Amino acid sequence: MSKSKHISETPATQFLRRQGVAFGEHPYEYVDHGGTGESARQLSVPEHDVVKTLIMEDERAQPLVVLMHGDCSVSTKNLARQIGCKSVQPCKPEVAQRHSGYLVGGTSPFGTKKRMPVYVEATVLELQTIYINGGRRGYLVSLDPKLLTTLVNAKPVECALPD
Repeated sequence: MSKSKHISETPATQFLRRQGVAFGEHPYEYVDHGGTGESARQLSVPEHDVVKTLIMEDERAQPLVVLMHGDCSVSTKNLARQIGCKSVQPCKPEVAQRHSGYLVGGTSPFGTKKRMPVYVEATVLELQTIYINGGRRGYLVSLDPKLLTTLVNAKPVECALPD
């Protein structure tokens, strides 16, 4: 856990603390459009272990959260088929922000403003440790990925496409 820079609480860290979850804090220098490649490089961790939080919506504009490896993208066709929807697409940034309560680039699956179904790429759950957004740009938290199924009721899906 990095002690060099104190990070003020976010809705995500408050949520994790309320659940009694131990997590590591990993601040880094946020770079516009740097994505998981940039955070992985700065923190010297594999980009595959950095999990991005994507706010998407189905054909009825119902929001959902997808947790995906940083070095992969989502096959929306496979995802829609697995969750019983006609189609799934990313939300526009301002819509995603309204649903999650987080700025794009700082979206965490923990402590979202609106409760949404959460889907996680199944292979994410096999990792030792994941690095996932802590609710602010330039701030990741590390934790055991298996916690995702209990903390946010994440349902495993298989929809990864290599980037």
